[in-house]
Amino acid sequence: MLALAGARPALATGTRIVCVDGPSGSGKSTLAADLAAAVPPGDAVVVQLDDLLDGWDGGLTRMISSLVGHVLAPLSAGRASGYRRYDWHAGRFAEWTPVPPVPLVVVEGVGAGARLTAPYRSLCVWVEAPRELRLARGIARDGEAFAPYWLTWADQEDIHFARDETRRRADLTLTTG
Repeated sequence: MLALAGARPALATGTRIVCVDGPSGSGKSTLAADLAAAVPPGDAVVVQLDDLLDGWDGGLTRMISSLVGHVLAPLSAGRASGYRRYDWHAGRFAEWTPVPPVPLVVVEGVGAGARLTAPYRSLCVWVEAPRELRLARGIARDGEAFAPYWLTWADQEDIHFARDETRRRADLTLTTG
């Protein structure tokens, strides 16, 4: 996967963007961490899109626009980039998180492979798993109290993915579980 990304064009700064997309609970975070760990220390940053999303009803479209406007476009232009991290416990955005122009930036989360990110990325990976397994993983991670949010979020994901055709446009597809 890294060899394929390395064979693709980098941004002007020499940064390669790998976007890892797919439904919640499919294994995106694990894959992103594994990719970052496979390069020398300091050569990779993982941007988790949960940190850019304004709560459960924050809107994928706004989050994707924020990713492009605050992270990908500035990186592409050689400018400072980053984002304000959403604090899920406080219910508001918190500190600024810089994203330096390192050789590999892995963008992980629902919406990472959206059409708007295409001009900036070297590779788009779609990760999927059966819906029941994804829900079980999410509840195990976040707790039973979040089950209703997960179901509502899954509906939002379905609408987004159908409209954006993310899976069809991905360079690679991985199935976990």
